[in-house]
Amino acid sequence: MARPPVCKLMDYGKFKYESALKAREARRNQQQTVIKEMKLRPKIDSHDYETKKGHVMRFLKAGDKVKVTIMFRGREQHRPELGFRLLRRLEEEVAEMGFVESQAKQDGRNMIMVLAPHRNAKALARKGEGDGAIEALGDETVAEASAQG
Repeated sequence: MARPPVCKLMDYGKFKYESALKAREARRNQQQTVIKEMKLRPKIDSHDYETKKGHVMRFLKAGDKVKVTIMFRGREQHRPELGFRLLRRLEEEVAEMGFVESQAKQDGRNMIMVLAPHRNAKALARKGEGDGAIEALGDETVAEASAQG
């Protein structure tokens, strides 16, 4: 071990260049979080609701977060429980694909809830390519059950 302090003579330009390369590589490897938004109204028809729910499922399957916004107009603003009920129903129906990251809260005329995909949703979507992630998950559990029993 050296007793006196040891210093290294460096080419500062080369050092700056290499650190810039490392920073660029780190940025390239970062994960971009994409937030998709789905807008609903409290008096949505059942078919329209199913279509919007399908879009939310597709976004979650792709690994994106979904911001669900319910827009209230006029008298609808006095009945926020309709929006809560609608968001709760959506939350229960997409529970297998994602979870609620931020609970429903009233923000002026809008009520907002954020859904995030489960950690393995993207991997399951790739695995079940045409079948869908839910069926791939079901097949795994059936295979495990038959292996055990």
